[in-house]
Amino acid sequence: MAFLKKLGNEPKVFDAFGAWPLIYGPWIEICQQILRDTPSNLSAGERELIGAFISRLNKCDYCYEAHKSVAREFGYDAGLVEQLQSDINAAPVEDRLKPLFRYVRKLTEEQHRMVQADAEEVYAAGWNEDDLHVAIAVCALFNFMNRFVHGLGIEEDPAYSLAAGRRLKATGYVGSSRLSKDDRDGFLCGAQAAN
Repeated sequence: MAFLKKLGNEPKVFDAFGAWPLIYGPWIEICQQILRDTPSNLSAGERELIGAFISRLNKCDYCYEAHKSVAREFGYDAGLVEQLQSDINAAPVEDRLKPLFRYVRKLTEEQHRMVQADAEEVYAAGWNEDDLHVAIAVCALFNFMNRFVHGLGIEEDPAYSLAAGRRLKATGYVGSSRLSKDDRDGFLCGAQAAN
C-alpha cells in the first residue's frame, strides 16, 4: 500500500503520474525523450539496460524488475544486470558498453568523485558527447524514479513488471501514459499468455 492515501491500494507509477498531471504530464514526455527519442548511438534497449542497472544499484525492485523486463523485450538476458552489478568487466556485454556502465555506476554511487578521466574512458570506447549525455540523463532519470517509487511506497508486482516490458517496448512512455488503466492491465493478460 502506498504512503499517500490519494494513490489508493497497490498503485503503479502511471497511477502516481495521473494523480499529479501538471508535474508528471511533462515528465512523461521527458522519459520518452531520454529513453527513446533523443538521437544517440545508444539503442533503446541499451538505455533500458542502464535504467535497470541503476535501479538494481539503488535497490528499487519496482523499477529494476519493470525495466529488466523491458530490456529482455529488447533481447537482453534476464540475468545480465546482476552480472553487471557483480563485475562489469566480466559481464557478457560489448566491450564498448563497459566504460558507460562504469561511468553511470560511479555517477550513482560516488557522484562527487566524477573526473574528466571518467568521460575520457567513455570517449576512448567510441562514444561521443551526445551519447555520454544520454547515458547521464538515463542515470539521472532512474535515480529520480527510484526515489520517487520508494518515497511514495509503490511496491513491485511481478506480473505487472512482466507486462510493463511488453507494453513499454510496444507503446513507449507517452503511449503507455495515454492508455487507460484497463488497457495497461490488458498487457498483463498478454504477458501471462506468453509464458
